[in-house]
Amino acid sequence: MAYDVARVRGLIPSLGDGWIHLDPQAGMQHPDSVATAVSTAFRGAGPSHSGRHVSAKRSAAILESAREAVADLVGGDPAGVVLGPERSSLLAWLAEALSSRLGLGTGVVLSRLDEEANVAPWLRVANRYGAQVRWAEVEIDTCELPSWQFAELIGPTTRLVALTAASPIVGSAPDVRVAADRAHEMGGLLVADAIAAAPYAHVDIHELGADVLAVNAPSWGGPQVGALVFRDPGLIDRIPGVSLNPNARGPERLEIAGHQYAMLAGLTASIDYLAGLDETASGSRRERLETSISSLQDYQDQLFDYLMAALRRLPQVTLIGTSSSRVPTISFTVDGVPAEKVSQHFTEHRIGTVVGGRGSRLLDSLGVNDEGGAVTIGLAPYTTRYEIDQLVRAVSSLG
Repeated sequence: MAYDVARVRGLIPSLGDGWIHLDPQAGMQHPDSVATAVSTAFRGAGPSHSGRHVSAKRSAAILESAREAVADLVGGDPAGVVLGPERSSLLAWLAEALSSRLGLGTGVVLSRLDEEANVAPWLRVANRYGAQVRWAEVEIDTCELPSWQFAELIGPTTRLVALTAASPIVGSAPDVRVAADRAHEMGGLLVADAIAAAPYAHVDIHELGADVLAVNAPSWGGPQVGALVFRDPGLIDRIPGVSLNPNARGPERLEIAGHQYAMLAGLTASIDYLAGLDETASGSRRERLETSISSLQDYQDQLFDYLMAALRRLPQVTLIGTSSSRVPTISFTVDGVPAEKVSQHFTEHRIGTVVGGRGSRLLDSLGVNDEGGAVTIGLAPYTTRYEIDQLVRAVSSLG
């Protein structure tokens, strides 16, 4: 059965606002099931999952369900799922926990393709303890991150590699497994940021080889909740904890504050929504996720090809990044028009986009920000060809 985008759009009330939402980097639109799960949990869950009160038991069940849902999303173990307010905070806490691995004579490998959330925390701890920082660079023309450089960058002193699974600015998806295998060969760890990979890819932490995988629920229409997934849950107990509870064990060792149980209920609902994108999907939630995301990929591959072909026909548009391995996200510039003005023009046409240049090391390194920045757009499970046509018309009308 073909992907039914009309059915998917019917699950999301906010799409009735008359806007075209091509800004999933700012967070996808929320399905009604997520809002319902959040409001229901607010009414019934307690402020803690400890204790014998019925509301505490509800909170404990919500927490357990959330860990299981995230584990299903990435093929991990619920015992290795750390939950928190959003992935940038979690990565900062993780960097503090792993800082004891870094010091004079050790090294960290970072990527120009990554967002600042998976760069700044590692730079801070490296600078604090004198670890050497080495950078994986992108190809200027394609924005691909060549895998051959990992053999040179990752050496016997490398203790950690931080790498995105896909860029939320240009869509490029590097080969994380090559970097992970090299890091493990040298005795290091790899932390992968999968914020832009889900829901576009069927993420599997074991196939990626990442030791820790970061995800963020707003990326697929969930609430403001993030997660770190440890491929080996036992690693959590082998690194220094950051919890305020000295008796914390397992994931709770990296969870500083209390949980927002209503948000966690919404997190579970959002992953169930992903698993139901294809109404023919059956089996376990992990199996339904695989079927639904494969169906979504088939739909979006065709739609993204249509988008790219339409933008290439516009002589005033310059596309940034043409990687063959990618998610359906692209940045572009319009000749002689700053990105802020282009984005404002889209706003006047009720089209939501993101100005991709703000704080982007990638666009800085490409020199794009020196010329006024770029506009970033991405597809979502509810994007249609009609909306792409409207975007192209809006670009064409720029004078």
